[in-house]
Amino acid sequence: MRVDVFTIFPEFLEEPLQVSLLGRARASGLVDVRLHDPRDFTTDRHRSVDDTPFGGGAGMVMLPEPLFAAVEATAPQRPLLLLSASGRPFDQQWAAKLASGDGFSLVCGRYEGVDQRVAEQLCDGELSIGDYVLAGGEAAALVVMEAVTRLLPGVMGNDASTTDESFTDGLLEYPQYTRPAEFRGLAVPEVLRSGDHARVTRWRHAQALRRTLERRPELLGGRDLTPEEQALLDEFP
Repeated sequence: MRVDVFTIFPEFLEEPLQVSLLGRARASGLVDVRLHDPRDFTTDRHRSVDDTPFGGGAGMVMLPEPLFAAVEATAPQRPLLLLSASGRPFDQQWAAKLASGDGFSLVCGRYEGVDQRVAEQLCDGELSIGDYVLAGGEAAALVVMEAVTRLLPGVMGNDASTTDESFTDGLLEYPQYTRPAEFRGLAVPEVLRSGDHARVTRWRHAQALRRTLERRPELLGGRDLTPEEQALLDEFP
């Protein structure tokens, strides 16, 4: 998979891209991440990438010329997505969609944002990683790249890890435990030590359902519990 990232701060991304899953995926050739600096495509001696907004207001706006020139010169992978607080929410479904293709590209905004012509005429869409504002899109780019990369075959040590976790089936993930079986008077639930795999599976589903109801009920879409789901919650109160 090839990922092109357009950023005026490539150094923000260089070191994180060398460690953990992303670093190993790049080293093994599973992911090819290419960083492009719009400043390299400016035509003035100051290498300007921003200017004041028409109509007045605080802050600066990223110029369209360097971004258009950078994209046109590098022919990046599509879709080309602008990272923006006003974009569509990025979620696990988006990650799976991007992971199913050959690659994608990200434009990191800065300052007060980018010229609207970049969003409308250059990019294929806008993505947001949450309802808050960052100084720029670089941190968001790392979020998107990691969420997508870990879904690629061969990236995780155990590919099954990506099929049994939060949001995969519309629920939050169940609680996890490891050794020791008792720590400071706190014991691992008996069912997990029972050796009864069918019961463990039911317990995990019940806990995922309960956690979702308590923390993220909107993930259930406002629907009522099925009789089977209610029975699971009753079995493991």
